[in-house]
Amino acid sequence: MISKALILSAGLGTRLRPLTDVMPKPMVPLAGRPLLEHLVRRCAAAGIGDLAVNLHYLPHVVTDHFGNGAAFGVRLLYGLEAELLGTAGAINNFREFFSEPFLVLYGDVYFDVDLAAFAAAHEASGATATVGLYHVDNPTECGLVDRDAKGRITRFVEKPAVAFTDLANAGIYAMSPKVLDYIPESGFCDFGRDVFPAMLAAGEPLYSEVLDGYVMDIGSPQKYERAQAYVASRA
Repeated sequence: MISKALILSAGLGTRLRPLTDVMPKPMVPLAGRPLLEHLVRRCAAAGIGDLAVNLHYLPHVVTDHFGNGAAFGVRLLYGLEAELLGTAGAINNFREFFSEPFLVLYGDVYFDVDLAAFAAAHEASGATATVGLYHVDNPTECGLVDRDAKGRITRFVEKPAVAFTDLANAGIYAMSPKVLDYIPESGFCDFGRDVFPAMLAAGEPLYSEVLDGYVMDIGSPQKYERAQAYVASRA
């Protein structure tokens, strides 16, 4: 049973200004709660109670709201990045923390999916890492994968010029500690650009799971509005 996760929360959110002039992107409100609170509560509901959160821009907005996480049913560990380390480089502030299987969640993606079922599918597959996928209508703007009939990933391309599938990276991963072998201990490192291609080249079992549920990257005002409408409709 996976009980730990890293929620990536260091981005600047420049496309959501002026809202993000006063808060980091994961703290933008959805139905009266910060996006990050929705994610934290989903983790708690799935039995994932030990959460690491990387911070960079306006970190006090996050720490002031969440404290140690007890009020939200979790335990929070913060890591402050003086310079952005990337989606994978963020793990370097928490290497000892992730000595057992864990999830990685993008803090600017709202989702309504069963995290426990996703974690169980990863553990059952024997994969070194499992990438959550969802169908998109703008595939050339996303990280795309090719996969075989069993879900094993054969190719991972970040924002290709020509789309070859509509299945995109949802920003939800399940990982074994072996993934850390592919992350340099310092400097910037990205899962889609650096880690996943290196794992494929080494023959590591990198699998995928198509997520059953709602996923929305809130990286633009239009997508943020769509996520707001979805959350309001479920309230």
